[in-house]
Amino acid sequence: MQSIISSLGSFLWGPPMIIAIMGCGILLTVSSKFFVFRHFGMIFKKTLGAGRADSKQKDGVSPFEAICIAVGGAVGVGSLGGVAAAIAVGGPGALFWILAWAFFGMTVKVAEVSLACYYRCRDSKGDYYGGPSYYIERGLGEDKGYKWAKVLACCFGVAFLLAAFSGNQVYTIAEALNTTFHIPMIPFAFAYSLFVFYITWKGTPRIANFASKLVPFMCLLYFAGGIILILLNFRALPGVIQAVVTDAFTGSAAAGGFVGAGVMTVIRTGIARSINSNEAGQGSSPMIHAAANTRHPVEQGLWGAIEVFVSTVLVSTITALAILSTGTWTSGLTSVSLTIYAFQSAFGQFGLYFIGVIALLFGITTTAGWFTYYCSLIAHGFRKNEKLRDRLILIFKIIFPWPNVIVVTLIELSGQGPNLYWAMIDMVTVLPTFFNVIALIGLSGVFVKLLNDYKARYMGIGQIDSGFQAFYDNATSAKKGE
Repeated sequence: MQSIISSLGSFLWGPPMIIAIMGCGILLTVSSKFFVFRHFGMIFKKTLGAGRADSKQKDGVSPFEAICIAVGGAVGVGSLGGVAAAIAVGGPGALFWILAWAFFGMTVKVAEVSLACYYRCRDSKGDYYGGPSYYIERGLGEDKGYKWAKVLACCFGVAFLLAAFSGNQVYTIAEALNTTFHIPMIPFAFAYSLFVFYITWKGTPRIANFASKLVPFMCLLYFAGGIILILLNFRALPGVIQAVVTDAFTGSAAAGGFVGAGVMTVIRTGIARSINSNEAGQGSSPMIHAAANTRHPVEQGLWGAIEVFVSTVLVSTITALAILSTGTWTSGLTSVSLTIYAFQSAFGQFGLYFIGVIALLFGITTTAGWFTYYCSLIAHGFRKNEKLRDRLILIFKIIFPWPNVIVVTLIELSGQGPNLYWAMIDMVTVLPTFFNVIALIGLSGVFVKLLNDYKARYMGIGQIDSGFQAFYDNATSAKKGE
């Protein structure tokens, strides 16, 4: 089973997909005139630098809570196990491509979030809904007039919902806790699913409150532990950096338990795991960002750049450098077991328990965050029948946690372990990313207009177009003369 899924995943993540993804990133970065990098100081000041002083509607989501859910959804076991799996398969050069996508991914995430806020809808309760399926249907369909847009939106929604049956992070968490505390994986998956049911039952408000308290703490805790580990092995860093750059373009030779990797494997695993880490291009976090109360789409989009920066440039890089600087990457281990081994080699039993706890925290916030994404898709698909929509969301709340148990049980009984799990993740990641990338390329011009309007209105760069509307519904109303 694993060989079949891995082969299909490798085919789908082949050169055409890599070219499409990187092409989208380069297009948006260049057309924005490298906005994220030229104004990163301003972005930081308006996001993390502003703290929690933001607005929130009753029963709604504030920009700070939206970023906590989004970062919680991105900084999951992909930043622990996924990055480790990339290095275990692709060697040091995989880190280069992880960061290469993060470089372009920051602008891609700004574009995704901005478009999601621009094209979002509002239901009868006053709640906002948005995301790729919305900007595909409204942007490419209504705005651009492409008749195939509804089909593309449907394809994205169906492909994205398949991820709900991939185990929602729980396999890697179960693997980590089994390694550290010897907790049986299948019983843990059942207990974890019960807790997920409790967190998600009251929907986005409870998840937002939960994430805003836990996400900053867990990120700072892991970052501090990783920095200490790297400093303990600082003499290895020059060689690590050289290997990262060199192996990115030459591949990695076999060493120890590492079997070696060709250049295409290094590129494919690096980019796939980077997207799994920061979700830039995957279309996930724009669904929660669209629910935020924001005065301009791009202002919420700025949080998207910070999301990628935190999840990949900081957290994932810490994981990779910890593994590479300790030399544990040649051990033959993979996934979160490799990360655990790296921290244990430096801190002993404390490192073992540290990663076990961190994996649990990362996994919970990711699972809860993705629940809100799935609900957004259901809301879009059945927006014309709110009674049916609410009923389906209720049913989804009940069934959402239980694929965790099924996936862990099947993988555990198969005896194929984490390699099968990450092969499955490749399968459920590639299709929604592909459909979303098509939409981002098609709507790149709309993003640039939004960006220029934001710069003129709030940064004093360029001339303000008084007739430009920052939200699609307002622009539509203006055209109709309402």
